Amino acid sequence: MYLAVGHQPIPDVTPLDVKRIVRRDFPEIQFDSVMAALKGYEGNRERSRVQLAILKLARGSLDALRKHINTATQDFRDVLAPAEYPEYSKLAFRVRELPAAEQQRIIDSDWTQYQDWLRR
Repeated sequence: MYLAVGHQPIPDVTPLDVKRIVRRDFPEIQFDSVMAALKGYEGNRERSRVQLAILKLARGSLDALRKHINTATQDFRDVLAPAEYPEYSKLAFRVRELPAAEQQRIIDSDWTQYQDWLRR
């Protein structure tokens, strides 16, 4: 499920999603360490959404997890964009120069890849 804002869908996620992804992507022995590290993201804005972006970018690596937590602490958008909207964010402002159908294809593609990752 997502909340629509403008053209980009926004995932509607919870702390339970965060725990499920930690259990899926990291060895069980690392669960407590990963959850403790995620608490290092002190931003109050959409905490579960940002934590999931961090997890997605970390790809099961504790070192990458710590790096992305630090990035999110500086500016949460720097993890949301590449995690949720990878193709769109690579094009940056140039995406607006594309035909509307191509823009929508990119948005749909990004949404599908995120949902596939979240649901696997």
